[in-house]
Amino acid sequence: MTHLLILGGTTEANALAKDVAEQGIPATYSYAGRVDSPRPQPLPVRVGGFGGADGLAGYIRDHSVTHVVDATHPFAAQMSSNAVAACDETNVPLAALTRPAWSVQHGDRWDHVPDINSAVAALAGPAQRVFLAVGRMHLDDFAAQPQHHYLLRLVDEPDALPLPHCDVVVSRGPFTEADDRVLMQRHGIELVVSKNAGGTGARAKLDAARALGLPVLMIDRPALPQRTELSSVTQVLDWLAHSGVNLGV
Repeated sequence: MTHLLILGGTTEANALAKDVAEQGIPATYSYAGRVDSPRPQPLPVRVGGFGGADGLAGYIRDHSVTHVVDATHPFAAQMSSNAVAACDETNVPLAALTRPAWSVQHGDRWDHVPDINSAVAALAGPAQRVFLAVGRMHLDDFAAQPQHHYLLRLVDEPDALPLPHCDVVVSRGPFTEADDRVLMQRHGIELVVSKNAGGTGARAKLDAARALGLPVLMIDRPALPQRTELSSVTQVLDWLAHSGVNLGV
C-alpha cells in the first residue's frame, strides 16, 4: 500500500498536499515545527524533527513509507541532505519539489554572498537601516552586527530578540510589491538582506527594492546532494504515477 511522506512547510508543499488529498493518495505531511501556528492541511500531519538521517530512515521503516517528496525550503539543506541519505538507506524513491531561484533583472543592485556567515560579515561598517528578510532562525547570527537598525518580518510574534535596534512586523505572505515599497519607505530602509528562496510569495521585496533603487545583499542557495528535482505539482503526480502509485482512487 502506498504511503507518501511530504516534507513540507512551503507554498509548494501546501499545493501538493491539496492535490494529493484530492487524488486520494495515502500521505502524511511533516512540518519541521519552526512556526508556532502552521497552516492546517488536508492530510494527517506530524510536527518536529526526525533525529537526523537515521531517525528519518527509522520513521520511513516504522510507518511503511513508500515514497518521499522533499518540498522543504530551498535553504533547509540539512533536512534535504538527511532525506537523500535516509531514502538511499531504505531504498525508497525520493523526489524534490523545488522552486526556481530568483535571477537578477534589469535595475537590480544585488551583491551575492555564499552563506549566512558571509552576509553577517558583509554588514560590517557604519549603521544602516536594514530590512533583514532571513527568517527567525538566523537572527542570532546577525547580533554580531548590532550597530544597524533592523526591520524584521516574522510569521510569529517573537519572545525575545538578540538585536538591540529593530522593528518587528508580524505577517504571513504572499506580499505585494506596492505594500513592500510602502513598508520600506516607512522604515527608511537602505539595504535589503535576503535568501535566494525563489518562488512568488516572497519576491515582492526584491521588486520593491528595485523600484526604490535599493541594494540587496543576496544569500545564494546551499549546495545539495544529487537527487530527482521537479518544479511543479503536476510533475510530482506524474513521478508518483510512474513509480506505481494509483492516482484518483
